Amino acid sequence: MGLSLGIACAVVLLVLPLITFSLFQKYLRRFYGFQEVDPAGRRKRSLSSKLKDMQSFFGLNQTGNLDSYTLAVMQTPRCGVPDVHDYVHSQGNRWTKNVLTYSVGRYTSDLPASTVDSLIASALDMWAKVSPLRFIRSFSQQADIMVEFEHGDSFPFDGPKGTLAHAFDPGEGIGGDVHFDEDELWTAGFNSSASDFAAHEFGHALGLRHSQNPESLMYPTYRARKTHNLLSSEDIMNINVIYGMH
Repeated sequence: MGLSLGIACAVVLLVLPLITFSLFQKYLRRFYGFQEVDPAGRRKRSLSSKLKDMQSFFGLNQTGNLDSYTLAVMQTPRCGVPDVHDYVHSQGNRWTKNVLTYSVGRYTSDLPASTVDSLIASALDMWAKVSPLRFIRSFSQQADIMVEFEHGDSFPFDGPKGTLAHAFDPGEGIGGDVHFDEDELWTAGFNSSASDFAAHEFGHALGLRHSQNPESLMYPTYRARKTHNLLSSEDIMNINVIYGMH
């Protein structure tokens, strides 16, 4: 296995600049669980095998090679939540209550605070309209869902145009919290990145995983929407599976 990994790395290095190869490894490590060394000493999967997992997730040809289509996906702005997890069920944890509090701890300098408040309320309302969940604004640092721009957790962002935001599963502490990268330029209005990604990240905060369906709001990469109806039928079905019907 060590030989196959070495060959895979060597082949990539022959044709890619070092910075691109670094992006390649970091992407698979962060979003697909690639490990150069398995801490448990178990036989680990090769770089090529993990790349096939990524290609399969995004509906690409599963070549195991870093072709131009695969690299283009890796360079697309996206959510920082991994695409694969260590357990087999399709969705994550859930809140054990239907009334949740939320609070904004730190605002972006790109938008007025009132605009951010409105975007967040609208994004949460999308989920409230299709589920039994209700969201109450709080000014406490102990709110169920804490929203921050530029944060201090152990999952740093990567500067503009890479990872735009991330969120945590429902739970205590940072569970349910949502963090946006302040290095991005956040905008408001129709087709804005802020409104799309706020709704996406709140989906994670409620327990939803990434979807392989490009029409789903929970698809990992960002793309501008041409409709105000951000939630797909799949998104609605998945939130109903976790919390029940509206």
